[in-house]
Amino acid sequence: MAIREATSDDVDAIRRVAKRAWETDYRDVVTRESVEAAVNDWYAPERIEAELDAERTTVFVAERDGAVVGFAHATWNDEEATGYILRLYVDPDRRRERIGRALLEETCRELTARGVDRIDAMVLSANGPGVGFYEQFGFEFADERETRIGEETYPESRYVLEPHESDGGRV
Repeated sequence: MAIREATSDDVDAIRRVAKRAWETDYRDVVTRESVEAAVNDWYAPERIEAELDAERTTVFVAERDGAVVGFAHATWNDEEATGYILRLYVDPDRRRERIGRALLEETCRELTARGVDRIDAMVLSANGPGVGFYEQFGFEFADERETRIGEETYPESRYVLEPHESDGGRV
């Protein structure tokens, strides 16, 4: 498996992974219409392309056997020395292969290298596997707020990690 920075050639694969993950992870949490709205809005090709070119943003993909099987999308704020993991998804058929861990570790390393002292990760509160994923790597629950997906609002939790510089941002 390889973790690398995403390029414009990865846009369709990122959309595919996002759609499959949303259909699996949120099937009992959000409406089918909300899933479609999120994928069509948040993962529109032009939006992904813009994120690939944005300052203070990084998008990594995980490749296995020549195919993109996961991705992570993060930003950071220099003034607050805070990083934000906005999205981290692995194709449902490729889970339990340590792909999520590898993406998270690479993202945390990159954020730490950018001078980040705290990393926030957002996850829908009802996404038990997502919540468990962040907790297993030492992220602690900070707070909950509402987020809009399509025409509906859902509780979203913020988890926080303060990586140690001495270990290169490892989780």
